[in-house]
Amino acid sequence: MAVYKILAINPGSTSTKIAVYEDEQLLFNKSIRHESGELGRYAQMAHQFEFRKKLILKELAEQHFSLSDFSAIVGRGGLLKPIPSGVYEVNQAMIDELYQGRRGEHASNLGGLIAADMAKDIPGCKAYITDPVVVDELEPVARISGHPAFQRVSIFHALNQKAVGRKYAREVGRSYGELNLIIAHLGGGISVGAHYKGRVIDVNNALDGEGPFSPERSGTLPAYALAELCFSGNFTLEQVGKMIVGEGGVVAHLGTNQFSTVCGWAINEGRQDAKLIVDAVAYNISKAIGAMATVLRGKVDAILITGGMAFNCENGAYGHSFVQEIQEQVTFLAPVKVYPGEDEMLALSMNGLAVLRGEEEPKEYGMIT
Repeated sequence: MAVYKILAINPGSTSTKIAVYEDEQLLFNKSIRHESGELGRYAQMAHQFEFRKKLILKELAEQHFSLSDFSAIVGRGGLLKPIPSGVYEVNQAMIDELYQGRRGEHASNLGGLIAADMAKDIPGCKAYITDPVVVDELEPVARISGHPAFQRVSIFHALNQKAVGRKYAREVGRSYGELNLIIAHLGGGISVGAHYKGRVIDVNNALDGEGPFSPERSGTLPAYALAELCFSGNFTLEQVGKMIVGEGGVVAHLGTNQFSTVCGWAINEGRQDAKLIVDAVAYNISKAIGAMATVLRGKVDAILITGGMAFNCENGAYGHSFVQEIQEQVTFLAPVKVYPGEDEMLALSMNGLAVLRGEEEPKEYGMIT
């Protein structure tokens, strides 16, 4: 059987993660952290393309990986039209949409762009995305908002939520498709999804307007107060957009998007302002989990907490109390299991490997009409 080397690229709002796999074996894994100010100089997400690509190439060179050895480069999917779960080969229609940001700005837009740009110069290498953030399995009732001018949409951490759901199912000896799960991804953005027998039938729009506030996103805001601010004449649309995504949430309150730093301020320095914000993050996440329990009519097999912020559960001191506080507020609903970090790099690579081995047929992303 052929041996395949795969590069996985996962651009996030506060980091760029890369991993190299040889079949199922992890050879290299690195998370390149970005301070909010470091990326703030770029007016559009696509303008970060060269900056992040150079960092990736630098890391690969330092580890003595040759680009010609890669059979596939798999990037995290971005803001495309709503599509079914699966693996998609990056084509020109996808590149055009991701670069122009027609459906919104998000760091995951860069995954397919960087993958395609690197793969084009490698003979026989293909570029893919898999389980992008726009995977849409919502029930019709979940799309309805309080006004016909606004429809709720599915934008969430589909890749990690699906991967963690399948991992938990394997651990308990059951199929992901037979479980009811609430999965909370806690990272630069926060998404809380109701997984009903393998489908995410309801989830907050983690990118631009719903759910708990996060290290750099404002989440749900008081609607009329937001409308007044928009028409005050003091802010442009771009400025308000940044208040909601990129410069909202924890960074707006305390000046940093590094949640572990804020937890440190709360416990090590006794800062009450930091403690209040950490408590508020836990409070809002717990409320969102409770809401999803009603979507599943109380029939919840488990609540799974994952993402970079969940690492605080294992780092001791106040960080442990943050995740513990969530657990204490929601454990009456169902057992809680914590998966710090993400399975996203493994999921990207293994989905790409399945295509290379012929176990899965890649889907084609169609032209936008």
